[in-house]
Amino acid sequence: MVRLAQYPTYQVFLAVVVSMTACALLFPLWIRLLKVRNIGQQVRADGPQGHLVKQGTPTMGGVLILLVVSAVYIGMGSYGRRSVLALFALLACGLLGFIDDWSKVARERSLGLRPRAKILWQVAISLVFGLLAVNWAGISTIVHVPLTSINLSLGTPASSFQVAGVLIVVPWLYLALVFVMIGGTSNAVNLTDGLDGLAAGTVTIVTLAYAAIAFRQDRLEVALFSAAIAGACVGFLWYNSYPADIFMGDTGSLGLGATIAALAIVTKTELLFVLIGAIYVAETMSVVLQVASFKLTGKRIFRMAPLHHHFEMKGWSETKVMVRFWIITGIAAGAGFALFFVQSIRKG
Repeated sequence: MVRLAQYPTYQVFLAVVVSMTACALLFPLWIRLLKVRNIGQQVRADGPQGHLVKQGTPTMGGVLILLVVSAVYIGMGSYGRRSVLALFALLACGLLGFIDDWSKVARERSLGLRPRAKILWQVAISLVFGLLAVNWAGISTIVHVPLTSINLSLGTPASSFQVAGVLIVVPWLYLALVFVMIGGTSNAVNLTDGLDGLAAGTVTIVTLAYAAIAFRQDRLEVALFSAAIAGACVGFLWYNSYPADIFMGDTGSLGLGATIAALAIVTKTELLFVLIGAIYVAETMSVVLQVASFKLTGKRIFRMAPLHHHFEMKGWSETKVMVRFWIITGIAAGAGFALFFVQSIRKG
């Protein structure tokens, strides 16, 4: 474990300020470059009609977010295996999102990579992440159930093999959980990124919660990394707020979503994430329920899915939906941190 005393704690707060300032200063140049290159958002034709005016708005703002976060993390020099793992999730899924974004721009349509191809790559990234987590970073395969004394051991069944004389343990159940979290959350944030400022705002709140959790665990390098993401998202929000001058694209939503799940894994709050990231659970379940209901009964539960579009169709403005979803995320993330804090006190 990286102990707090090894690094000055002000670095966590400095990471927020530096990444926020860097994004605020660099995004005007990035937006100008994207406009010159004619790299704009392709809006889905079956979405809310009010969104058609967003066609052509510069996208792939996530590229700059990822670059700034990586630069701040590396520049601060507070490294640890767990934070490096989180950085891997950010860049690997961010790269997948970039390929998806570029495919949309090149083909001038709202659909990028085929769903099957995207899932296969997410499986591969999750597998590498999970194996590194267990065999390199020493992350336990035991998962704690919040509000109980129950600990679930997901280390068995397991198999093993050797690479260059190094024994690699493959805990299948835990790897399955890692995939559900990384694949599910990256796609969930991607679904949430349907309104100006919605994804960036909720990611800011959730990563601040994980910065606080990591800080409480004396893992400064993880707290710093989380704080850098929050700061970058705030800087991005200045230009992504309604009406947006730029969108983060799949580069940002897939990368940031995977990183949130990675932060839950490296802080060993896997199941608590259901509460902290409740807004993403709600967005995903709205799509699942909508599709299941339509296939089984021919009827739709919501006016449109994901959930934020349902409220738009009810007459709520984009800003009202965004702010209220931020508030819900803040309540859920705050409750999650409070629960973690109480449990950490009980453990002594």
